[in-house]
Amino acid sequence: MTPVFVFHDRWPLAQSPQEVVRLLADAEGYPRWWPQVRSVERLDAASGRARIRSLLPLTLDVVLTREVEDRDGGVLRVRLSGDLVGWARWTVHPHDGGSVAVFEQEVRVAPRLERAATLASVVLRANHAWMMRQGRRGLAREITRRR
Repeated sequence: MTPVFVFHDRWPLAQSPQEVVRLLADAEGYPRWWPQVRSVERLDAASGRARIRSLLPLTLDVVLTREVEDRDGGVLRVRLSGDLVGWARWTVHPHDGGSVAVFEQEVRVAPRLERAATLASVVLRANHAWMMRQGRRGLAREITRRR
């Protein structure tokens, strides 16, 4: 049976929740500030295809379909299909004069990746953690650059 991967990351940021949500809601803009998100291509009004590659020599092809876009409430949620199947959610709220962006994800890998995921769970989790650190830094730089 394919393992389920559950991730929870917190990104404390100096920027306002509104600034953070605006950038996180712009999926096509991710490649500008998050190096591991190689490309995002809009498929229709509610979905897009992302190509993601971190430290491992493997590019993930993922379709993201919007389920929730509540910018005022700071909640963005997508359904994932393709190489990752499940969901991902951002929740952004005020924190210490800035904001905190909480990323949650629950996914299984596609059948073509099951064996690698089962054998290398620790490596995949370390790869995810590194990618998330790079994303937080990139997002903070992008918000500062836009000011």
